[in-house]
Amino acid sequence: MHKKRILVAVLNWGLGHATRCIPLIKELQQHNFEVFIASDGAALELLKKEFSPIKAFELPSYNISYSKSASSFKWKLFTETPGILKAIRLERKKIKDLVATHHLNGIISDNRFGCRHNNITSVFITHQLSVLSGSTTYLSSKIHQNYISKFHECWIPDTPGNHNLSGVMGHLKETPKNVKYIGPLSRFNKIPQQKKYDYAAILSGPEPQRTMLEEKLLSSFQNSDKKIILVRGIIAENTIFSKNSNLKIKNYLTSKALQEVILSSEVIICRSGYSSIMDLAKLEKKAFLIPTPGQYEQEYLARRFKKLGIAPFCKQEDFDISKLEDLKDFSGFSSLDFSVSFRDIFALFKGK
Repeated sequence: MHKKRILVAVLNWGLGHATRCIPLIKELQQHNFEVFIASDGAALELLKKEFSPIKAFELPSYNISYSKSASSFKWKLFTETPGILKAIRLERKKIKDLVATHHLNGIISDNRFGCRHNNITSVFITHQLSVLSGSTTYLSSKIHQNYISKFHECWIPDTPGNHNLSGVMGHLKETPKNVKYIGPLSRFNKIPQQKKYDYAAILSGPEPQRTMLEEKLLSSFQNSDKKIILVRGIIAENTIFSKNSNLKIKNYLTSKALQEVILSSEVIICRSGYSSIMDLAKLEKKAFLIPTPGQYEQEYLARRFKKLGIAPFCKQEDFDISKLEDLKDFSGFSSLDFSVSFRDIFALFKGK
């Protein structure tokens, strides 16, 4: 019998959108779908590394970049809006071609607005029904919700109710009709590991902020006698070294190697992006969070988990190693229900 063909299209903004789609792609394969992947830049490279035999397509880039200062981030995003809208138009055209050429039966789009098709089942994945943007939150949320309404279903990788990870971002007073809570998604599994590191610093997210945090951490760690591993989160050949023999530096790790590093580390230092939060909850880790400057969503999540007594945080410019002493007052993440019923959510594609 001909396998149903599903395209998984992923936003390239940091690596979180790509990493949270890894368990989804694996499950689609196990449920006997033929999977194609589409993205651009580093997200596409990561998915090609994880799933080398799968057909992969390049999509137009949204080219979202960060400013060096948090205060001008919103303005920079505003000036990039025409480029993003153009990319969405090009993306729709590309999807039309792919559907016609490869006879696709369904699309799962992680935050790519143009990756849908009127004639085949199209699903949007996001953890943001409310898009936090300071004084423009109402407007940005309405625009986002309007895009979401064009898809057959919207999957939120979180649990409904009060005991959840995304807070106000993923939970509105009234849940839109096409929204389904599918449970958090993480590519990791909790397996007992012996302790190897005191701290694992895992970098991610767009430039130039990724580099700025890397420089901040390297200078903070240079004289530490703690066992530390720094994963730079870049897919590149050139390596960097530290004079401190207690500090190990890696450019990039596969899912399996990164899982081992996280599980064998006492504390994780990372951004407070939603995919990172889902991974920390799945592996039940203690963490110190450093939100990307100017990114309201990460700042909200960091404040939320501090308030809940789960994880401390500080601003990027304020970080130094002494801040990690705050960890003693926090519980760390505990696991939510990660048992996603993939059979139920994939039923949507079976009927078409």
